[in-house]
Amino acid sequence: MRASSSSAPDSSQTPPVWVESMGGPLIAIPVSALDAWHGCTEDGMVLSDGPDPDDYDRACAVDALAGTITVGEEGTEALVLGDEPATTCYIPEHRVFLRWLAAGSEAELKAAAEAVLADPATPWEECGTWTTDGPAVLMDSAEAGTDLSVEYPDGGFPAQATVSLPPGRWRIRAAHTKADEGNWVGLVQLQAGAPSLWVPAPAVG
Repeated sequence: MRASSSSAPDSSQTPPVWVESMGGPLIAIPVSALDAWHGCTEDGMVLSDGPDPDDYDRACAVDALAGTITVGEEGTEALVLGDEPATTCYIPEHRVFLRWLAAGSEAELKAAAEAVLADPATPWEECGTWTTDGPAVLMDSAEAGTDLSVEYPDGGFPAQATVSLPPGRWRIRAAHTKADEGNWVGLVQLQAGAPSLWVPAPAVG
């Protein structure tokens, strides 16, 4: 999907940017590690049937609703949204990825998501933790991070959306649930409270 870059200020009044994939999983990669993400390559298992997985192959191997994988040699973690390639946006006020499983409209889906988030009976699945060093980008895992600013030959840019986050270690929980007769909601939520392994660099001066 072609979509404009999400560079607007983080605000609940800012319309969300919806991101689609070309058929594989979506992934949220810290901005600091974007250049180290190579996506789907000619040497990977998908395009070459070779034995060695590329970054895209590793993202596809996540079979839970969500999970993390490493990016590059520094061990930076990226969050993979698994199970199915549903169109997704990030809602910063809830620190949640909203996945469009089935709905008549965006307004109906967002209202259903609010109800699911508020319902104590929602069947959440625990999906581990994600350590970040700051903001991330939601994108198609098949794309390379360096290609996000490269225009397609027939116009448009790779789909991407800003994921506003402070540094920290986040607990991941996810749910795919039927909110009502017309709306199936997918949610991947980040919660504070997991013991942090991220240590900021010492101040200079």
